[in-house]
Amino acid sequence: MTSMSRARVARRIAAGAAFGGGGIGLAGAATVGLLLAEVHMARRHVGNGTSGRVPVADGLYGTTYAAPDEPPLRLTMLGDSTAAGQGVHRAGQTPGALLASGLAAVAERPVELHNVALPGAMSDDLDRQVALVLANPARIPDVCVIMIGANDVTHRMPPTRSVRHLSAAVRRLRTAGAEVVVGTCPDLGTIEPVQQPLRWLARRSSRQLAAAQTIGTVEQGGRTVSLGDLLGPEFEANPRELFGPDNYHPSAEGYATAAMAVLPTVCATLGLWPADEERPDISRREGFLPVARAAAEAASEAGTEVTAAMPTGPRGPWVLLKRRRRRRVQEPETAPTRARLSGGASSGGA
Repeated sequence: MTSMSRARVARRIAAGAAFGGGGIGLAGAATVGLLLAEVHMARRHVGNGTSGRVPVADGLYGTTYAAPDEPPLRLTMLGDSTAAGQGVHRAGQTPGALLASGLAAVAERPVELHNVALPGAMSDDLDRQVALVLANPARIPDVCVIMIGANDVTHRMPPTRSVRHLSAAVRRLRTAGAEVVVGTCPDLGTIEPVQQPLRWLARRSSRQLAAAQTIGTVEQGGRTVSLGDLLGPEFEANPRELFGPDNYHPSAEGYATAAMAVLPTVCATLGLWPADEERPDISRREGFLPVARAAAEAASEAGTEVTAAMPTGPRGPWVLLKRRRRRRVQEPETAPTRARLSGGASSGGA
């Protein structure tokens, strides 16, 4: 599928989500049924080599930066197993912990991490998760990171419904005062046990949803980062290294690769990134584009950021497409200080 045709499909899905349209199929019903069967076969491996338990990473990171007159930044993770960190054994290997420690280093300020992501969640669970996040108006996060979408594809949730739930979540969080960064649907075509031609169909479905998620998120004031093949061509080239023991969830190195791409956008949305890097770099093919076109391009290239830039025109809002330089993030050397948090990542299915 070309970038232009993907842009048209994404625009239709986003419009259906906004105006209550019916489900626009990601692929034909028979095709999706075959894809679902293949993915379920692949997911039989989930749990082989992992306990299924998600490490609890909630707590305070970067305590060496603590200052008596400056409260910690608040970072909250929402979404599915990717946001929760299923597939690794140590809390410090989860994407939330990696982002919290990286953000603390950039801001030179402690970061309080709270994770409400639920393994197995689809986008319709975001309403519950957002309610947890906003339950205490005195503790609204500074920034929320949402990673969602893979289960929507494998469980055949209509993409219009998927995007509608995500857009509503972003809108509620932004209205409450939190910045929002969405890691869009990962590329299911990189799941090794899924065979061709269904791998190609999985890739197409994933990218269509990712592009539509970008439109829905940006229109509600959030930013997106394309997770694509979990943020780097090395994920597809080296699946044995970057997939976890279950061949479905990322390994510790895979999560580190993802966090390395998301961290610059998290920092930028809080005004912590160098100002000269906020301008488009023509040499990196960055620039201002209609939202649907930028969404389609981002879905095809992992690690690409899309953020609103100009008022809405005849072709929708114009956005800035950025290909930020990734920043290496390291696993925290010490366990987080347990802050006064409630909840946390729940264990469960894939």
